[in-house]
Amino acid sequence: MIALIQRVSEASVKVEGEVVGEIGRGLLVLLGVEQTDSHELAEKLAAKVMKYRVFGDDNDKMNLNVQQIEGSLLVVSQFTLAADTSRGLRPSFSNGAGHALANELYEHFVAYCRRAGMTTETGRFAADMKVSLINDGPVTFSLQVN
Repeated sequence: MIALIQRVSEASVKVEGEVVGEIGRGLLVLLGVEQTDSHELAEKLAAKVMKYRVFGDDNDKMNLNVQQIEGSLLVVSQFTLAADTSRGLRPSFSNGAGHALANELYEHFVAYCRRAGMTTETGRFAADMKVSLINDGPVTFSLQVN
């Protein structure tokens, strides 16, 4: 499971012109699910995302996490993160989870964040989404867990 996190001042996602999720200060989380992922990995990654220190403290050092700044999460499913790009000029998606597993683990990730008290907005799974953001920094990290 892969989370590409971006520190944002604001972010939103639209489906067919309608805003389905939006946040102010916080993290945009693009979430890729692979075939070998599990509920346990989804929880470990969600915990890491919420605790990852990417926000500045009083000395402008990245010492605070999204919970400490009372920020929000916008979680968007993105199957292309699971692509194998090591060969050729066309990505292979053979490592990606099937539709049912990807949706199940995406929903589990979101539910875990909400149970932890995080304000968590979402996109719409498997929809053609338009994501807008103001990347604060820019600050972007790719997170994975085993």
